[in-house]
Amino acid sequence: MMQRRRYKALAALLALAVVAAGCGDDDDDDAASTDEGSDTTAAEVEGPPAVTLDEECEAAQEDGVTAPEGFRVNLVTDIGRVDDGTFNQFAFEAMEAAGECFGFETSYIETVSEADYATNISTSLEANPNVLITTGFLLADATLAAAQANTDVDFIGIDQFQEEFPENYIGVLFREDQGGYMAGVLAASLSESGVIGVVGGREDVPPVVRFVNAYETGAQSVNPDIRVLSVYNESFTAPDKGASDAAQFIGEGADVIFGAGGQTGSGGVAAATEQGVWGIGVDQDEYFTTFNGGEAPGSEFLATSAVKRVDLAVFRNIVEALKGSFAGGLYTLEAENDGITYAPFHDAELPEEAITALEEARAGLADGSIDTGVDPVTGLPN
Repeated sequence: MMQRRRYKALAALLALAVVAAGCGDDDDDDAASTDEGSDTTAAEVEGPPAVTLDEECEAAQEDGVTAPEGFRVNLVTDIGRVDDGTFNQFAFEAMEAAGECFGFETSYIETVSEADYATNISTSLEANPNVLITTGFLLADATLAAAQANTDVDFIGIDQFQEEFPENYIGVLFREDQGGYMAGVLAASLSESGVIGVVGGREDVPPVVRFVNAYETGAQSVNPDIRVLSVYNESFTAPDKGASDAAQFIGEGADVIFGAGGQTGSGGVAAATEQGVWGIGVDQDEYFTTFNGGEAPGSEFLATSAVKRVDLAVFRNIVEALKGSFAGGLYTLEAENDGITYAPFHDAELPEEAITALEEARAGLADGSIDTGVDPVTGLPN
């Protein structure tokens, strides 16, 4: 299968990536624990500050980067919407931020069926974009065909790998195993029952497998005897199914739920936190998406999110296109280069030892002293 060939080729070529994260938080002192010395918040954790798109914009402008007249960037989502709280939204927000920074036009198409991938890309190309972004592993074949047929357009493919890339196509990959490992370390550090769960997306999507398996190895690094419950789902857009999965895991004793399956996983996290069970989000900071900035029930039980800085990848490669230095190939993000990280803790009051364990895991992944125990390509345990 094409998918297996990609795994083998990728294993030979790269070490993937994720986001080294900022741990600072601007929440009020109200979020601090009344039990001195036992709980703490993100504001008290020392760590590298998160890189912002405003900073990326300022740096590019200082370098003299501008958009020529008529420049346009388009986006085609994977199944989902540009406000769905997943990497679709992260990519869209980065495109919009770049458009505002440099003053160019943008547009997007939201995909509702896998059968529409190629058609949506073709439709988007009719607007004559200079850059076309496609989000998701499942769009890789359609994106490659479009890039080969439209050599005057630069393509940015999120979570996409090819054995060979044309000069106008960049595949963005992440070390999801590092994000999953950090989530597992935190989950095991928070768990009192010795049972934790992860609600995954599709098993045929490598980033999901990397998240799920490294979640287990990260948890086992803290507690070798921990029981990790996991499930894969056929859809990324089924929050009710994710909620059902979480309920089943909680019934089996799980007291931490990690969502690693788009909106399906988010449904599991939301269902868990509403019951007072710790939840860990994915891709974006779900405090602002799934939990509406803390207004949704259970936000105080959202411990953090395993963040993939899709926004940095999109913004930085749009800048390369504007500079005329866009070059095909792999663009990888990991803990070492600000690509994989964890979100602030916001309303959650976490034990100090859990936060320390999480930050030590992030730092160790960034400096290479910690290995996830998972193949960064296939996601299978080493």
